[in-house]
Amino acid sequence: MTGSGPWHWQQWLAGQLRSHGVTVDLPALPGDERPDLDVWLPVLREHLAAVPAEAELVVAAHSCGVALWLHHAATVDGRSRRADRVLLVAPPDPQWQNPDAAGIVPYPVDAHTLRRAGGVTRLVTGTGDPYLPMHRAHALAEELRIEMDVVPDGEHLNTDAGYGPWPAMLRWALYGTVPLADRFDGEPHTTGYQPGRLRLV
Repeated sequence: MTGSGPWHWQQWLAGQLRSHGVTVDLPALPGDERPDLDVWLPVLREHLAAVPAEAELVVAAHSCGVALWLHHAATVDGRSRRADRVLLVAPPDPQWQNPDAAGIVPYPVDAHTLRRAGGVTRLVTGTGDPYLPMHRAHALAEELRIEMDVVPDGEHLNTDAGYGPWPAMLRWALYGTVPLADRFDGEPHTTGYQPGRLRLV
């Protein structure tokens, strides 16, 4: 909704992937100020159908793009091109109220159809997202039966939250590396239980 803008992580990711020799399709959805499912869904399916059958198809959707993917999943037939991996980043709440988004939200939440549209699917959310409170994010992941990565202070994981360059996203797109970390390119690590370092989110 309103497009990603030139500094958004999706634009950065597209450039990075091209520099790695990856074919990238970043479709401009028409009428992005007021998403219209009847317009957007055929565009998505046209782009998916254009991917060669032998190619790995990786989808990274953000915000209302997640809503679009879930509509696609709920209505896809068995002949449609299936994604190999899908990342659902910072979706709005399934019942988000916004007159400009009424053409795409609410969206269906169906674990069975989600698997028909794509293989490994993962959700990434940020704490402090004004469009998806954390308790609703957990409920969404549970209902879709998918893994979820939570980015502390990630908010809506967009340009306003500082998500232009996002190295963890590039690693996921190229290699399926998880979990998805924040925008800073630190070394992936795990840590033991340290109560003094925990905080409620």
